[in-house]
Amino acid sequence: MDTAYAYSVSMSIRHGLLALLERGPRHGYQLRAEFDAATGETWPLNVGQVYSTLDRLERDGLVLQDGDPDADGRIAYRITDVGQAELRGWFGTPVSAKAAPRDELAIKLALAVTTPGVDVLRVVQLQRTATMSGLQELTRLKSRATDAEADLAWSLVLDSLLFRAEAEIRWLDHCEARVARAAARRPQNSVAAPATDQASRR
Repeated sequence: MDTAYAYSVSMSIRHGLLALLERGPRHGYQLRAEFDAATGETWPLNVGQVYSTLDRLERDGLVLQDGDPDADGRIAYRITDVGQAELRGWFGTPVSAKAAPRDELAIKLALAVTTPGVDVLRVVQLQRTATMSGLQELTRLKSRATDAEADLAWSLVLDSLLFRAEAEIRWLDHCEARVARAAARRPQNSVAAPATDQASRR
């Protein structure tokens, strides 16, 4: 897994669990269910992730075990004063773009325009079709969302995904126009041969 991506994901899980524990003691299965419910299972957690994060939070003094295991052997955790301070700091600090995962699509297109034999416009068109399909599904989900307070957390996540999909489509349109203009200015004999042509010459 990409180091920057792993870091940003682990930080969001870490603070997400602290935010849930601010409501009261929880065990790992409860935390997983409440995290998934709050985010509409957009970034589903597994129990292993939850408990490994709880172990690190306990090591750092941000949470403590709360009492003995229940009848099923599950241990509840509670947030400490240090954990509450950490959580307040997280909510009071903007998210840095430097901590965001690398944009695979931007990297793919940057490499596509410099790799011989790649049909860049096709790459753009395939991605736009996929993103448009995703946008339509998100729009359907949004139409079924209610204004109930219980749905507010999921609705905010859904809005974020919608805005990102819309922005990605606009950016792909921009990329397609720039690639087309560059191709029109390029001398005919310098245009990279299609991959099928290159293969036939081998």
